[in-house]
Amino acid sequence: MTQPTPQAQPNQAPKIHPERQRRVKQALQLFTFAAWLTGVLFLLLCLRMIMQYGFDMDVSYLSWVARVHGFAFMGFLLASLNLGSKARWSTATWITTAISGVVPFMSFVVEAKRRKEVKETFQLS
Repeated sequence: MTQPTPQAQPNQAPKIHPERQRRVKQALQLFTFAAWLTGVLFLLLCLRMIMQYGFDMDVSYLSWVARVHGFAFMGFLLASLNLGSKARWSTATWITTAISGVVPFMSFVVEAKRRKEVKETFQLS
């Protein structure tokens, strides 16, 4: 007599290994920080450009913004690549996430969407 094989419940997601959850959670935290930093600095850079070119104001005290935003954007790209490799994103998902850092306010929107997707997929709290 054969014993029935246990079947997974249709509503239950497969269990994620705790070590993988930990790694994805760390990558997600780094990605969230990088996305917010990049977004805030990008808005500051846009404001600086509007002040300089739109209103012909002296904004020499904000000359650091462009350089810092550039480094933050590189960090954002690396953080999204790190999270994408751990979460096994498709190339298209990674590219759309990376491009979101060059459109004002979009890094905030995409970060929230990716955070929600990753938390659901990897059963993170």
